[in-house]
Amino acid sequence: MKAQWFASVSDIGFERWQAAIGDTSYPFAQFAFYQALEAHNCLGDGTGWYPEYLLVMEDDESPVAIAPTFLKTHSQGEFVFDWSWAEAYERYGYPYYPKRIWAVPYSPVTGPRLFTHLDPNGRSEEYVSMYAALAPLLTQANQDRQFSSWHLLFCREHLAKHLDQSDEYLHRVSCQFHWFNKGYQSMEDYFSHFSSRKRKSARKERDKIAQQGLHLTRKLGSELTSEEIQFFYTCYQSTYAKRGQTGYLTEAFFQQLVDTMADQILLVLAYKGDQHVGASWCFFDDYSLYGRYWGCIEEFNCLHFEACYYQGIEFCIEKGLQHFDPGTQGEHKIARGFEPVFSHSIHYIDNPGFRDAIGNFCKEEAEAVRGYHQDTHALLPFKSPNQ
Repeated sequence: MKAQWFASVSDIGFERWQAAIGDTSYPFAQFAFYQALEAHNCLGDGTGWYPEYLLVMEDDESPVAIAPTFLKTHSQGEFVFDWSWAEAYERYGYPYYPKRIWAVPYSPVTGPRLFTHLDPNGRSEEYVSMYAALAPLLTQANQDRQFSSWHLLFCREHLAKHLDQSDEYLHRVSCQFHWFNKGYQSMEDYFSHFSSRKRKSARKERDKIAQQGLHLTRKLGSELTSEEIQFFYTCYQSTYAKRGQTGYLTEAFFQQLVDTMADQILLVLAYKGDQHVGASWCFFDDYSLYGRYWGCIEEFNCLHFEACYYQGIEFCIEKGLQHFDPGTQGEHKIARGFEPVFSHSIHYIDNPGFRDAIGNFCKEEAEAVRGYHQDTHALLPFKSPNQ
C-alpha cells in the first residue's frame, strides 16, 4: 500500500473518499461532514485548524482508508486538554504550536480515526496494525517541519492499548459518561431498572416539563425547516455567549449538513405554547446517538436534562440504537443512567525530555481517573443485583 497527503476533501473527491470508507455509517467519517466544515469557515484560515488528510491506497491507487489529521495553532475545540503542556514548552523557550491532531474536529466522540471499507464499523482488532503502520508517517511528516507533537484523540481502547506497547507513544486516559441500551422496551421499562428513590426523582424531572407548560418534539434532518435551523443556531450560540465566547461552527455549516446528511441528524425542539425556547442537535448512525450541541433562549427547570438526555434515551429505545454518547464531562449525567467509561488518546512528543515529563504526568493522571471512575460508578441509579 501507499499513502498520500491532501489539504482538502475536494482534492480527494467525493467518489474516492466514499470508496475508501465503504459502508461506514459513522457520521464523522462522511465526506459531507468535512466538506461542510471546509466550505463554511470552520476549518482553514482564521480558525487555527488546517486539514491534512492521509489517503491510503493500493498500488493501483484504489482507495483503502482515510485518516483525518489537522495542524493546530491552538488547543481549542479538542477536549483533551493540553494547555499545561503548551505552557511548559513556552516556559522553556520551545514552540508547542503548530502541532498535529488525528481527530474529528470539535467532536469529543470515541470512535474510529481511520475510516476504511475493510472495517466499516471501526471496531475490529484485525485492522489495528494499519494505525501502527500510519503512525510513523505522522511522525516523519512532523519531523520534516519540526512540529512538537501529534495526538490521536478519542480512539478506542483496544487501539490505544496496541499503540501503548511502543515506548514512542504516551497513553492518556480520561472519563466520560455514556448510556447503553440493555434491551429496554420503553422509558417506563428503563426507569423500572432504577432504585425506587432514583426512579421517583427521574419521573419528577420529566413531570416538571409539562408543569411549566413545555413540550418537546424530535425531528429528523429531512423534516427541518430553515426557520428551525436558524432557531437552533441562536440556541447554539447562546450557550457560548453565556461564557463570553463564540461558537466554533457557522450557521451555514449546519444548514449544509441538513442538505447532505439529513438521515443522520436529530433535532430536539422545546416549545412553550407555540414558541421555541430550546433545542438540542444530535447525530446518529446504525449503532449510536451522539449528542453534540444544545442551547435555550429562556431558562426552565430540568429542560436541559429532558432535551439533552431523556429525549435522546427515548429515541435510542425507539430506534433500537445500542449506545448514546452525550458529549464530554458532566457528573449530572450519572443520575440519568449514563455510566462512567474510559476514553483514550495517544500522544507522540518529539522532544525526549518533554516526552518523559508528560509521560509521568499521564501515568499519575490515569491513577486519579481510575479512582474517579470507580467512585462515580457507585453513584449510578440502577438497582443492585440482589434487589
